Amino acid sequence: MSSEPTYPDDAPVDPPPGETAKEDKTPGSARTRNLVTGAAIGIGSAALVAALLYANRSRKDGKA
Repeated sequence: MSSEPTYPDDAPVDPPPGETAKEDKTPGSARTRNLVTGAAIGIGSAALVAALLYANRSRKDGKA
């Protein structure tokens, strides 16, 4: 008995999961994903620095 399932000849059967994933990927998708991730990290870091600078600025009016 084989490990592959058997189906009737006229049954619609999807290919195994590993075969279509490689065909659907475009060559630039990994580069684009890395670029977007890097931009998101940069924007998040800048937002954190701005928040810390704003929170730690000196108050000249004496208000708390």
